[in-house]
Amino acid sequence: MFNHVTVLLNEAVAGLNIKPEGIYVDCTLGGAGHSCEILKKLTTGHLYCFDQDDVAIGAAKERLEKIGNQFTIIRSNFKNIKNELSYYGINKVDGILFDLGVSSPQFDDGERGFSYNLDARLDMRMDRNASLDAHYIVNHYSYEQLVEILYKYADEKFAKQIARKIEKQREIKSIDTTFELVEIIKEAIPAYARRKGGHPAKRTFQALRIAVNDELNVFDKALKDSLELLNINGRIAVITFHSLEDKICKYTFNDVAKLKDVPKGLPVIPLEMQPKFKLINKKAIVASDEELKNNHRAHSAKLRVIERVML
Repeated sequence: MFNHVTVLLNEAVAGLNIKPEGIYVDCTLGGAGHSCEILKKLTTGHLYCFDQDDVAIGAAKERLEKIGNQFTIIRSNFKNIKNELSYYGINKVDGILFDLGVSSPQFDDGERGFSYNLDARLDMRMDRNASLDAHYIVNHYSYEQLVEILYKYADEKFAKQIARKIEKQREIKSIDTTFELVEIIKEAIPAYARRKGGHPAKRTFQALRIAVNDELNVFDKALKDSLELLNINGRIAVITFHSLEDKICKYTFNDVAKLKDVPKGLPVIPLEMQPKFKLINKKAIVASDEELKNNHRAHSAKLRVIERVML
């Protein structure tokens, strides 16, 4: 069963300022928590949902059909948002939602290899048809490549030690499972560091997941494409779960919402120089105390919303 507790559900849907006749896109369908709430608000509008996970798609379809039929599920990575929507004749939309990261059922399904708490073959593919998986990275990437991934995607202080241990172990035999990798990480990290800051494998597993799915580059491209797809008064709402995603979102939003190249002392800013977007919230919205009590995955969640004010 695909059960997923949706983070910042009401805040994100409210941020989209949904019009009943509008066209909306949920780039991260998952358990359909956000999609269900969007669909409830539509009358003549339509919702397009992206996901790569067949299990998630099957469960979400059932949930959405109980609400209405004005939705389309697209089995594709959201990096293809422009091409996929154009296939359906959609070139402009009224709102786009991103709820980034891995959904709870993917973490909780041991077979998927996302979790350091469940033993499984190293995998971590969000799209199970993709060729690159964590097993290949761990067993075939060079020491230098492993160090770069651990530093870049997780700011892992012990990246060199972990990469060296991986390199030594795979000379003896291949590293096949999540628990085998966890043991290697534990051996590589000094005892004093293992006693603080959560599970010692957390950062390594995060870095591998991001590398396997090329998450940051995919998000960067999709976010820029999404800005181009917005109608006037259309909005994008983005929920991030770690600082690298949030940094991309914050920088991109700030960049398109600020005044550029305006000479000093102009009494009136010409229309063509005014920014086409405005930030709905200058600071990221975070989960309420009540949500934090009920859902531990909400602790690192941040919501940012932007609106197109002119074409």
